Amino acid sequence: MTDSPIRTRRDGHVLEVTLDRPKANAIDLATSRIMGQVFTDFRDDPELRVAIVTAAGEKFFCPGWDLKAAAEGDAVDGDYGVGGFGGLQELRGLNKPVIAAVNGICCGGGLELALSCDIILAADHATFALPEIRSGTVADAASIKLPKRIPYHIAMELLFTGRWMEAEEAHRWGLINRIVPAGDLMAEARAMAASLASGPPLVFAAIKEIVREAEDMKFQDALNRITKSQFETVERLYRSEDQKEGSRAFAEKRDPVWKGR
Repeated sequence: MTDSPIRTRRDGHVLEVTLDRPKANAIDLATSRIMGQVFTDFRDDPELRVAIVTAAGEKFFCPGWDLKAAAEGDAVDGDYGVGGFGGLQELRGLNKPVIAAVNGICCGGGLELALSCDIILAADHATFALPEIRSGTVADAASIKLPKRIPYHIAMELLFTGRWMEAEEAHRWGLINRIVPAGDLMAEARAMAASLASGPPLVFAAIKEIVREAEDMKFQDALNRITKSQFETVERLYRSEDQKEGSRAFAEKRDPVWKGR
């Protein structure tokens, strides 16, 4: 569909997902459901190893929830589809790297979408905020995630005040991985995605599951689950051809050829 709010592009093992919903790339219920299906298909496609999430235009990455659509009948507690709002933050079993390429204003649910990714690259003119406080609502996902990603006091200030943060400050606090000149953003994201796509997909899957599941566990409990192969991805990794290939390649002093099995 040419009028879809989501555009996708496959390049080998990499999937690019572009939010293209003028004027500001806000997300309504229908768009969220489409995004959920796109990311579900990405999760389940064995040929795809890495995703890049970005948006059309040069001004907006995403301001989050479409308030105009809400005024016209979209319920804030409506059906966001599989994966929850934006298709990512509640999607189960997504054990592949996802890169956010933030090309402009990133606020509210748009920032929560970026926080659902594993790596965040930002154009030098990108700005970040959680303005929900000004409309009497709660940035729910950000209230859970942000204090775990950046210093507590900075996170609480952003949540309490709704103030804007420039890319340089976001980088200083560790909210984003790096700042890139706007014209180079997608080239940088594609280069990183290509590098990750050449890596061991089963190891990446194990890393993501361990990090996700261990977040609320005591260190020793999490470590015991790893050593006892109680994580599905770890069990699969240690029984895989790739695990043997890694050892052979090291012994033979060559680059490994990962097959994801």
